[in-house]
Amino acid sequence: MKYEELLSIFEKAENCDETVFYFKSDPKETEHYIGFLPEYEKPYWVGLCDIKDGCEFKTAKEMLEAPIYDGKSIKERWNEIIVCAINGCSVEDWLIYNKI
Repeated sequence: MKYEELLSIFEKAENCDETVFYFKSDPKETEHYIGFLPEYEKPYWVGLCDIKDGCEFKTAKEMLEAPIYDGKSIKERWNEIIVCAINGCSVEDWLIYNKI
């Protein structure tokens, strides 16, 4: 998966709540979470980042470009990221079912 694909998935905001990833440098594949909940003013959310109790954003781009992982963003650290699941499905299955 490319960064632009993940950005597109979140910009479309369809079936992308609770996306799980880790950084290759994380000890024992520490999981990080991002997601989308449309009922909130700031619908894009992040868990397990530099900000205690996570944080929320108005746009997908803002979320993915926030420097909240050791002072860098998901976009900046993209080459280090392994996306494990999107909306409870493996990335491969999610891409098949959502025809991306």
